[in-house]
Amino acid sequence: MTSGIPAQDAVPSLIDFRNITVIRGNKNALDRLTLSIAIGGHVAIVGPNGSGKSTLIKTIMRECYPLVRDDASLTIFGKDRWRLFDLRPLLGIVSPDWVQLCTRGITGSEAILSGFFSSTEIWPHNKVTRRMEDKAQEVLDLLEIQRLAGRQTSEMSTGEIRRILIGRALVHDPKALILDEPTASLDLRAVHELREMMRKIARAGTTLVLVTHHLPDIIPEIGRVVLMKDGKIFHDGAKDEILASAPLSELFEMPVEVVRRDGYFSLL
Repeated sequence: MTSGIPAQDAVPSLIDFRNITVIRGNKNALDRLTLSIAIGGHVAIVGPNGSGKSTLIKTIMRECYPLVRDDASLTIFGKDRWRLFDLRPLLGIVSPDWVQLCTRGITGSEAILSGFFSSTEIWPHNKVTRRMEDKAQEVLDLLEIQRLAGRQTSEMSTGEIRRILIGRALVHDPKALILDEPTASLDLRAVHELREMMRKIARAGTTLVLVTHHLPDIIPEIGRVVLMKDGKIFHDGAKDEILASAPLSELFEMPVEVVRRDGYFSLL
């Protein structure tokens, strides 16, 4: 079952994918996928391992490219062609893959500032301006992580690094922020703090696209849920309709019961 939300005339969609197929190895990681996400609407993309979630992110970030077909089209912010360095400031991304890159001997502030240069640290040829420093401080204040500014990333916990990476993604004031399994490998307190941070970002006006298989990560501000399975859109609609026992039991191919409490959902 597929369903897209059409873009408003005056504002192009964050993404508008039509009949997109991406092959990885010998498998269709995305299989004639059709999906549209509007700017301003927070969305969660949910699916089991191997459903195509990671490939979808890589396709948005122009790391994977679809097959060329007459009935297929792909636009990001209304354009079908992008220079990567022009796209990156508009679209922040936080992925578990980036955590491994934050073990070098740099401080939290330097890691955040590196986002201005699409790098993982400040290189000698990079010129850090006063405006950049002010913006980095603004992000530290917004995320309430000032205590991490001078600390070495190699001495931070996984949760602290994840928050620094969110700050790094926000320095450009991106139109949208993609969070890939943001609470993976975090303890209970770090999970709570990260979810509160996500809520603050959503309320501040940045479009959130949350990619997860863990329902409690779907914060109350997210109103739309997309289910993926076998590289296709399985269900797409309002959160209260999609996060129900019947569609999720079908998605995960096992009986599940959905519990809702204080705006959050979980599985039994």
